[in-house]
Amino acid sequence: HLVESGGGLVQPGGPLRLSCAASRFSFNNDVMNWVRQAPGKGLEWVSTFKSGDSSTTYANSVKGRFTISRDNAKNTLYLQLNSLKPEDTAVYFCAPGANMEVLLGGPYDYWGQGTQVTVSP
Repeated sequence: HLVESGGGLVQPGGPLRLSCAASRFSFNNDVMNWVRQAPGKGLEWVSTFKSGDSSTTYANSVKGRFTISRDNAKNTLYLQLNSLKPEDTAVYFCAPGANMEVLLGGPYDYWGQGTQVTVSP
């Protein structure tokens, strides 16, 4: 139902743009998130987009560097990653839901496979 793309290998300081395309449901009435999982670690919440008021929130570790956005017409969620750091290396997932405890208990079958972001010289 969710397909992430746009990851890759990038040098520190570089940008990437991640996309999350949804099928079978619409983002319009959902809270959508980006979460990430670094090698050997648990899931970490990155950012949230709330459809009701189009508000956005970010983890302190990415605030000012990452930007979450949504294109309703394309039913796609985006995450613009700028000024990337090696510690941003992780698999990035998009996921619906407002319950953080449930969110961080993933990944779940209805999530996508994620997209790998590797930040390295």
